[in-house]
Amino acid sequence: MAVDELLLRHAAVLGQAVLRFYSWDQPSASFGYFQRFADVEVLTDLRPILRRPTAGGLVHHGENEWTYSLVFPPTHPWWELKAVESYHHVHTWVHRAFKNCGVVTELCPEAHPDGVGQCFVGAEKNDLLHCGNKIAGAAQRRNRDGLLIQGSVQAKSTGINRKAWEKSMLAESDWSEWEPEETFTVETTALAKCKYSADTYNQKR
Repeated sequence: MAVDELLLRHAAVLGQAVLRFYSWDQPSASFGYFQRFADVEVLTDLRPILRRPTAGGLVHHGENEWTYSLVFPPTHPWWELKAVESYHHVHTWVHRAFKNCGVVTELCPEAHPDGVGQCFVGAEKNDLLHCGNKIAGAAQRRNRDGLLIQGSVQAKSTGINRKAWEKSMLAESDWSEWEPEETFTVETTALAKCKYSADTYNQKR
């Protein structure tokens, strides 16, 4: 969470889109910035449970879940899109990546919000479906610094290897590897400790 927040904060300085894949060192859960902690903590036994800088609902993170984030500077065309448009764009991208791996998916044509407050119970319009079930969702935050999209893929049912999917995602554009400076790493560690590991933030509402 801290890395994603800082990538957004520095998006204008970086001046280019950043695609980040990451995993969790233990089964965890995250929930949307605007959700009430008391409402979501009863929906999962997973701990830790972290408040994201983006909106959306409760997400379970673990071995069979793939997490990624995208950050765009305010000069990028995606920054100017409406939220529904960038949501459609990102899941079209994920859809194509799965297609190139031989997995059939489709964008959800209309919302089925069956699980209030939970990302993967029910589905929103333009979520990604596999065999009728939601396998990919995302949440966004857009401000003057840029656009942050945090995505989750529940990929167990697809039967494909994570590395193959990541390679397919990267093939959609011309990416180059970015190595953060030491100051960025230090700042990330400090933010993770003082904010995302703190009850004062995660339980602030």
